[in-house]
Amino acid sequence: MAVFSDHNFAFGSKSAFVSTFVFAFLLVFLPLVLASPASAQGCVMVVELEDAITPASDDIVRDAILQAEDEGCEALIITLDTPGGGLTETIEITSLIERTSLPVVGYVYPSGATSWSAGTLILLSSDVAVMAPGTIIGSAQPVQLGPTGTEPVNDTKVINAVVALAEEKARIHNRNVTAAKEFIVSNLNLNAETALEYGVVEFVSSDIPTLLEDIDGFRVKNQTLATKGAEIVRFQPNPRLQLLAILSDPLLAGLLLLVGLYALIFGLSNPGLGAELVGVITLALGLIGLGFSVNVGALFLLGLGMVLIFVELNSPGFGLLGAAGFVCIVAGSILLVPIGSPEWYIPANYKRNMLLTFMGPSFVVAAFFVFALYKVAEARRRPAYAEVVAGNVAEAIDKIDPRGHVLYNGEYWTAESAESIEPGELVEVVGKEMTVLKVKRKV
Repeated sequence: MAVFSDHNFAFGSKSAFVSTFVFAFLLVFLPLVLASPASAQGCVMVVELEDAITPASDDIVRDAILQAEDEGCEALIITLDTPGGGLTETIEITSLIERTSLPVVGYVYPSGATSWSAGTLILLSSDVAVMAPGTIIGSAQPVQLGPTGTEPVNDTKVINAVVALAEEKARIHNRNVTAAKEFIVSNLNLNAETALEYGVVEFVSSDIPTLLEDIDGFRVKNQTLATKGAEIVRFQPNPRLQLLAILSDPLLAGLLLLVGLYALIFGLSNPGLGAELVGVITLALGLIGLGFSVNVGALFLLGLGMVLIFVELNSPGFGLLGAAGFVCIVAGSILLVPIGSPEWYIPANYKRNMLLTFMGPSFVVAAFFVFALYKVAEARRRPAYAEVVAGNVAEAIDKIDPRGHVLYNGEYWTAESAESIEPGELVEVVGKEMTVLKVKRKV
């Protein structure tokens, strides 16, 4: 019994030691293991929308949402600093925000930024609306260019559609529906503090780190945001999106179309210089930049104008075809400017600048074209050399024996004479063989 008792005691001592070691291990390391995932900071992705809202903006937001979802980010922040843009593109962005399960924060930023018209609609559609101090939203009424300048769009079909969209987005997110309507029908503008007071936005945050603290614990899309101290990840568009963003600027896209058109005309009339290739490439880039949503009538007029000018340059006309072609190109350039409110939802001054930018090259080319027509007409009125050279007088520039050079009608010609003629002597033109004048000493 004593031996058994000793053995049992020894076994019990080892068990106590092992148990103590395991307990100590768990006591020290288990909290660290359990705390590690809990203390791991999440991420928040930030994507910037600057300048006009274009077809490239849709792709940028779409890719940013996909990347944020793949990386498991808590939210996506869209910073807004825009004068407006395409209504079609704006609606697509609002749909992307609505379809994703990822919380999307609209943030008018930095201080001094504006989010007018299309930008206001995007902000109203965001799951969380935030503005930085010193920023402005509003001026969402569509306008168009008229004979007397800029005019507000009073077409109830357009106005009611945009108002309904803004009101519905505000209602879904429990925001001020009346203000959403006034942004459009009365061009209401609000700064950050007033927008917060009126219930248009949820927060006013000075910068992104402050924003992350402000929205921490905010519940959207059936989830509670945990953004305090989250890692800020900046979305970097791939090269394709960067190129598309550059090309889709309305001013640049329109200029590319015009440059391509004129380069194609020049290349067809003067083949071999490579202008045709430049024209085709720039035309294609312009169409890509416009997202192929180009007025068909405008393209038809531009094409017709190109054909008429090409025919004029290759036919002995009187400039009528060329003038008609120029008119077609000018008209097509005007129609290419997206001044219709259903397609382009941007301020009037931006549209006016686009119109001037499109029209400027047309008038420059018109001036060149008029000058070219004048020179062509002058050349056509001038008699052929073969009809006037015989009997005319020229001056020997150097000694002609039997060949030399003469000054004839202000031009240097190679001359040939059967007799020796000294420099400075006057000679009479008796004929022409190819580019060589036949001369004799003037009596």
